[in-house]
Amino acid sequence: MELQAENICIGWVVARECRVAPSDAGLLAEIEGAKNRALSTADSPYSTARKSAVRDMLRHGTYKPTGRGKPASEYLLKAAAEGAFPIINNLVEINNLVSLEQLLPISLVDLGRAGCAAFVVHWGREGESYVFNPSGQVLELRDLLLVSKMPGDEPCASPIKDRQATKTHDGTREVLGVLYAPLALRQAASEGALRMAELLTLYCGAVTEWGILP
Repeated sequence: MELQAENICIGWVVARECRVAPSDAGLLAEIEGAKNRALSTADSPYSTARKSAVRDMLRHGTYKPTGRGKPASEYLLKAAAEGAFPIINNLVEINNLVSLEQLLPISLVDLGRAGCAAFVVHWGREGESYVFNPSGQVLELRDLLLVSKMPGDEPCASPIKDRQATKTHDGTREVLGVLYAPLALRQAASEGALRMAELLTLYCGAVTEWGILP
């Protein structure tokens, strides 16, 4: 993983030998606990400051983190408040649990679908985009923080929505998790990466490694 964006911090997790399955009772209980904690502090100075810092991280060039361009972590908090928190499988739930705990957006990339093991994080360029859902909707990436797979420098993930072609699925066995944070929240990104690695081992049976940049 290479970082080419100033004042940004990236926590990363690589998990191999994943077993994707419905979340068990233990993981679901952890999610309920995280939802309750997040909702009880949603209007606190801590939560407000964290959300503001993450939005400010994404204010780059022409990109404005508002409306549909808000960080994915804000959508999860809203879903929790509305009783619509998504329950899909253990891999996705772990991602969403850590995102809710840290109030940081996280991307998941299926390494098999990506077909590579090298990635770079940088700001999106003019004309870059990708399809982010099965219906073919397109996310414009100009000035948005993103993850590109190498050596082709092909965008595959962002703090807003991930590319459909490299999203995880029931057959995922190897995955990359990327936690995005402003440099001032480096400790939160590090704690989140460690937490994600531990949960992937516990609930997906994965062999993991993790790190923080810079």
